[in-house]
Amino acid sequence: MLDVTRTRKRVRERPTSETGTRQCLLRMVSLICTLQSHRDDVNWCTFSSSLLATCSADKTIRIYSTQDFTELPFSPLSGHGYGVHCCCFSPCGQYLASCSTDATTVVWAMDTGEIEAVLEHPGRSPVRVCAFSPDSSWLMSGASDGTLALWDFPSRTLRRTGAVPDTTMVACSFTPCGQLFATGSTYGDLRIWDLNMNQLHAEKYAHDLGVTCCQFSPQIMKYGHVVQFRLASCGQDSLLKIWIISRTSSPGCKMQLVHTLSGQCATVLSCAYSADGQLLVSGSMDKTVAVYEANNGILLYTLNQHERYVTSCAFSPTAPLIASGSMDKTVNVWRVEDGSSGYASGPKGKSLPNEAASASHEAGRKWPGHSRLMVSDWSEGDVSSWLLEEGLESLVDTFKTNNIDGAELLSLSKESLSSDLHIESLGLRSKVLRKIEELKMAPVSNGIPDEFLCPITHEIMKDPVIAADGYSYEREAIESWINTKSRSSPMTNLPLQTTLLTPNRTLKMAICRWTSSQ
Repeated sequence: MLDVTRTRKRVRERPTSETGTRQCLLRMVSLICTLQSHRDDVNWCTFSSSLLATCSADKTIRIYSTQDFTELPFSPLSGHGYGVHCCCFSPCGQYLASCSTDATTVVWAMDTGEIEAVLEHPGRSPVRVCAFSPDSSWLMSGASDGTLALWDFPSRTLRRTGAVPDTTMVACSFTPCGQLFATGSTYGDLRIWDLNMNQLHAEKYAHDLGVTCCQFSPQIMKYGHVVQFRLASCGQDSLLKIWIISRTSSPGCKMQLVHTLSGQCATVLSCAYSADGQLLVSGSMDKTVAVYEANNGILLYTLNQHERYVTSCAFSPTAPLIASGSMDKTVNVWRVEDGSSGYASGPKGKSLPNEAASASHEAGRKWPGHSRLMVSDWSEGDVSSWLLEEGLESLVDTFKTNNIDGAELLSLSKESLSSDLHIESLGLRSKVLRKIEELKMAPVSNGIPDEFLCPITHEIMKDPVIAADGYSYEREAIESWINTKSRSSPMTNLPLQTTLLTPNRTLKMAICRWTSSQ
């Protein structure tokens, strides 16, 4: 099923200066498609030369072709036990790394979708961020306990570890030369490291209340014996900052703030440079995507197409494309194009096919009875309504006669349709199976109250319990967490003073009442 909504909406912001005017004459931004496959918050998105990868709290990674943004046959990738926080392509695009609350960084082969390696983080702490070096020699992962792991990528072995105590690592980026890397944490600091895990500089108060993301520009600037890099960072202070990192032959390095950008009015959660270093994009809790001219820090566009927090953003390395992911479970793909173009075009300047738009509309609509939590909860009447909606009215009597409810519907196979339900038409059997597969992939209703969802599994709780951190969890999930992880809170990362779990009977009754009313 193709969960893609095609759009031809052109976005153009009023320039803020003469320079901004010149930029707007050269470029416009068009929303070309919206990907709607994930069932929970989108946490990260990243491009290779030909693919777009997105990861989510729904525990999956989805892979799309940037030619037409159709999902690859082996997508989604399902190998993590908990939500996936971050993903990144190796520079050649042959591999994808993803990291998760399950304390692992998984390496996937992009030609088959198979798992190449599972790298367990030292200390088994939830892994929040991962990044490749520009030459694919190194893979860095940062965790909730403040630790860093530097992996020799060709051999998939752990080479070095580092740590910043009493914080959570949430950001990491290699310099374009690959000899240094920057990290950011919830403490609010930005730190520059070499490959031996020596700290070369610590900017301890880079962002008040915490850093959320950082990325180096692909440009390297040289002035005699001084080598300079540009680093963008964002944080809980609602600011996007641009720094210059200077390195000489002497030990250490210098870090200078050159721009503080305040184009968004809430926490800025992500930032990314374009492949040429000329543009900088950021996503915010104010639900906007901001595009800046990077060298002068001039705001060019503010994009307003997401319904909830924008958690991630990325530029394609080979095409004028931006992807933005959100807690509204969608990924928007934008094209930065020549302002003289008379229409909004797709990748490589081609208009997007109407067939794909129709397919995405098909995928995005709500089914009869879809207010139920799962298709398996459907009654026989719901199944009949679904058949009518899908143009399969000729099968309504057959399904009623055989008492096909939601659970039975999901278990139907080519053989059972033929031998048990006596559907002789091969085309009709294929259509039914295709529609059933769409049902299996369709997202759960958005109407579930957030407090009914376990913070670990993101599923409706059956046996909610209160942990020492004051949060409610599904009993089985939090018990597994405590038994297999360090005794820290999944929500705060602080130590749990006790492993005692108290049944939350009030919440359980509320969930039962809500479920029975659906």
